[in-house]
Amino acid sequence: MADAATSRRSRITPEREAELYAAVLDLLREVGYDALTMDAVAARTRSSKATLYRQWGGKAELVARAIRHDKPGSIADADTGSLRGDFHALMDREDDCTMERNAALMRGLAMAAHTNPDLLKAFKELLVEPEAREFRKLIQRAVDRGEVRADNPALDYVLHMMLGAFATRALIDDRPPTKAFLLSYIDAVVLPALGVPTT
Repeated sequence: MADAATSRRSRITPEREAELYAAVLDLLREVGYDALTMDAVAARTRSSKATLYRQWGGKAELVARAIRHDKPGSIADADTGSLRGDFHALMDREDDCTMERNAALMRGLAMAAHTNPDLLKAFKELLVEPEAREFRKLIQRAVDRGEVRADNPALDYVLHMMLGAFATRALIDDRPPTKAFLLSYIDAVVLPALGVPTT
């Protein structure tokens, strides 16, 4: 999927691609995934529907790539010299307002993915698996530095812990995830599970 899509999109400038992705995210926030149509995207972006299908194949891939494009850089790029510093640097990439908007968007898309196999496949391939690889790189650096033992059983669950805190804050506390909440969660839960000091 990734190679074919890269080939299909080769004629679109990066600026135009970013413009299309921004419009897709705006529409998603307005109407949700199920009500989002390629006709609406075409109208909003002044594109032909045929062009959208030729470039992205369908709605699921277009949405997943728009979400991926909106993410602020690679997780593995956070390299401060310590795992705690890396995690805290990740939290500094978004402000609370952006985090709240993204959490609401992701909740809606997660619900849609349960009933839409194409969306679930695109999410796994274009979002979940790349982020898992980046988290593994970040964690492996901590192992290589001697901060985390290679046989620590929590290593396989770091992404689950991070995503869980982000996704369930609204469900459990009826509040959006915030930077302060996630930083305290990292220090109270994630780092102790990995055997990393929090000071």
